[in-house]
Amino acid sequence: MLDFNEFLMRVQLSEDVIEAWVAEGWLRPRRTGTGPAFSEIDVSRAQLIQDLRDDLGVNEEGVAIILDLIDQMHGLRKTVRELCGAIGIQQADLQHRILSEMRSQRPIQLKGPEP
Repeated sequence: MLDFNEFLMRVQLSEDVIEAWVAEGWLRPRRTGTGPAFSEIDVSRAQLIQDLRDDLGVNEEGVAIILDLIDQMHGLRKTVRELCGAIGIQQADLQHRILSEMRSQRPIQLKGPEP
């Protein structure tokens, strides 16, 4: 974990910028008795935000949407890992039935707007 000053030096951004990003919820440092503590994930998020804003010209609303989608994706990946683990500890016949049922599911057909 990095304290506030270490984090500032690592990402080479101003205190005001980091405080604004924390206020927006874009960065989520842990609260400690001595102040915020930043993780390597926070470093990666700060670098991504910099790239989105500075290199790609994404506005604040776009950054918020992108970060939300990334967070959703990570949450879904965690859920899939948990489901795979739960299936993996079941008896073989139940595993086969679950996998067979999964394969038989039809993908949802999304319809576009009517012409």
